[in-house]
Amino acid sequence: MLALAPSAAGQSAKSPGGGAVYLTKPKVTSVSCFRGCASGGRARAGSTLKVLGSGLLAVNRVVFRGGAGASDDADVAVRSGSDARVHARVPVGAVSGPITAVTADGVGSKPSAPIPILPAPPPPRPTRNPKLTPVPGAGVAGAPLLETGTNTTKAYVDARPGVTFWFRVSGTAPSSVTVDLLNAADGTTVKTWSPQVVPGAVQSVSWSGRIGRAAAPPGRYSFRLTAAGADGAQARSAQTAGFDRDSFDLYDHVFPVRGRHDFGGAGSRFGAGRAGHSHQGHDVFAGCGTRLVAARGGRVQYRGYHGAAGNYIVIDGAGTDVDYAYMHLAAPSPFAAGGRVYTGQLIGAVGETGNARGCHLHFETWAAPGWYEGGKPFDPLPSLIAWDSWS
Repeated sequence: MLALAPSAAGQSAKSPGGGAVYLTKPKVTSVSCFRGCASGGRARAGSTLKVLGSGLLAVNRVVFRGGAGASDDADVAVRSGSDARVHARVPVGAVSGPITAVTADGVGSKPSAPIPILPAPPPPRPTRNPKLTPVPGAGVAGAPLLETGTNTTKAYVDARPGVTFWFRVSGTAPSSVTVDLLNAADGTTVKTWSPQVVPGAVQSVSWSGRIGRAAAPPGRYSFRLTAAGADGAQARSAQTAGFDRDSFDLYDHVFPVRGRHDFGGAGSRFGAGRAGHSHQGHDVFAGCGTRLVAARGGRVQYRGYHGAAGNYIVIDGAGTDVDYAYMHLAAPSPFAAGGRVYTGQLIGAVGETGNARGCHLHFETWAAPGWYEGGKPFDPLPSLIAWDSWS
């Protein structure tokens, strides 16, 4: 639980008759995850928080304040049945930061201590794909009928849930079915699935952008479904050299700042002069509260606060020799050291904590063996510009 400083017991307001009306000021003393929590009792979008304190009977909403400013605020209506307790469901879009309990009269408690909030889990996959389309062209006599579709035309290595290929096999009952993933650059098959097919049902396979434990090279890929009937007649969703149908582009990184931004001037660049040292990263300027995501997934190596860096997090990129550092976050990232993060997953918000002038992300990339482990920082700007162009 989070122990918080006491607040004033109440305040007064003028009544229509000129007198004063006493308004109870709510006070929050602790906040904990009550239901739908992630591992370790951590809150996430969709969780229910238990808010304890006093003067809560008149509270009708809870505001999730996020970082500095109101751009990332999110509020949720609540119904209090007790002066000492209220339950609040964490809304989708809420980010780590303090909360405020607010009454119907607009009287709010002092902000609580920051609460780490993990992003919501991926939504459940639908039972049907609305983009499922029949394979064009004349069918092969005696072969099953095929319908296929993909959930995206753009995918990222190590993202969740990844790229999904949907298919339906109907007509002649298949004796065998395979799904091949093809690299359009050379026509090679990089992965094969042999699913158990239920005739007439919509089914799917998903891919995370990996070949074994290694990341697949960026580029154009496509799925190909092959189904054979009992007499051996085959139907294919695409020809061997066809890469137009069910294709997508795979990228190795996503741009971390998910809102309007700019790359600053000469002082923002890698190697720019600083008091007693040189700049070891690049500053990307954006409004405080702008969402930050992991440019590449991996394991959290460090998370903490530093007088210069402010709230920061360092991620050891999965399948790479690079560590990625994100600094001046508005609030501590909800991910702790050792936690698994996936490409594109929300890790925090732009802030100006620590020694920062203006709201921005200070972003560093470090070569092996890693961040302050013998590695050296290198200029991330060329990569940032490239990621920005496709994200």
